[in-house]
Amino acid sequence: MKLVSVNVGLPRPVEWRGRRIMTGIFKEPVAGRVAVRRLNLAGDGQADLSVHGGVHKAVYAYPSEHYPFWRRELELTDLPWGAFGENLTTEGWWEDEVHVGDRFRAGTAEFVVAQPRTPCFKLALKFDRDDVVDRFLESGRPGFYLAVVKEGELGAGDPFERIHEDERHVSVVDVVNLYLHRHARPDVDLLRRVVEVEALPEAWREHFRKRL
Repeated sequence: MKLVSVNVGLPRPVEWRGRRIMTGIFKEPVAGRVAVRRLNLAGDGQADLSVHGGVHKAVYAYPSEHYPFWRRELELTDLPWGAFGENLTTEGWWEDEVHVGDRFRAGTAEFVVAQPRTPCFKLALKFDRDDVVDRFLESGRPGFYLAVVKEGELGAGDPFERIHEDERHVSVVDVVNLYLHRHARPDVDLLRRVVEVEALPEAWREHFRKRL
């Protein structure tokens, strides 16, 4: 379990389908140690802070193991680390075994898993194809957002270790499945556990309270 790559990028303007859009989705791997701050990594930023960034979306992690899948699905041979806008490309942790509320350490920084990613149109912009947003979410490979519990520094090659496992055992995939299948009969026990996970942002918990 380790960090394969650390990726950052500042918002920049992009012309897309006749519109000028500011986006921070373009990330590139960086060498050396990178400072972890409460709201982001040094050298990183988000364009629209009403839906991106903030305490519960400070750092985005994505498993490196998903890259071969997406190379096949999107028919792309060139898919460098950071292609999905992630800050941390990880190895060894998949979304079905990472729980909301789990705590991780990388370098001298500590994080808590806050929520899955539900991508917006900027992922379509990144790959210039409309279908990628739905395919990304439905694939069960959404990655996960981390809130910063302890500031510090990290770098590629550092161990990415779980130091606390949330006792409710609500995985990132569990949350995504409940969200996607909102019109199906829900797993009531799972819903009850989800609304009790304090690390999950209040908007998510309120959504699931209404489901209950």
